[in-house]
Amino acid sequence: MAEQLYHTTYQSPLGKLKIAVTDTCVRMVEFMKEDEAIPPTNNSPLLTDCVQQLIEYFQGERRVFDLPLDQPGTGFQQQVWNLLCVIPYGKTISYLDLALRSGDRNNTRAVANANGRNRIAIIVPCHRVIGHNGSLTGYAGGLWRKKWLLELELKWTHGVQTLF
Repeated sequence: MAEQLYHTTYQSPLGKLKIAVTDTCVRMVEFMKEDEAIPPTNNSPLLTDCVQQLIEYFQGERRVFDLPLDQPGTGFQQQVWNLLCVIPYGKTISYLDLALRSGDRNNTRAVANANGRNRIAIIVPCHRVIGHNGSLTGYAGGLWRKKWLLELELKWTHGVQTLF
């Protein structure tokens, strides 16, 4: 029997987020298109906790999320997503660095592909991965959101207003 999935939306400073959880884990946090709508389902404690932790993140009160996560993916994708979760708040690494951490510098494209398939935005901080030359590259939510998130984290860690 499949687990019950609960949905809600959260109006973040970057636009609406679609959030999906089960009774035991967060399955998805994704930016919604402007015209997209999903009917909210009955609330769950985990859904409420997820939204609260996102609010705290955007207010600069939370640097580490404390939520059970589960998104379907290959073993390699799971490895990459786990590596993303240990990138410190306010820090960035390159796709090459992430490939090296995964065990093979030649995995840069595979790492970038896994990064792009992350369905738990912000909480699994794929926005902290940048190009080897320091450029902003690839973000499913749009590069402007990636820049905004990185600047938010820098603001709360260093008092810096702009990154680029």
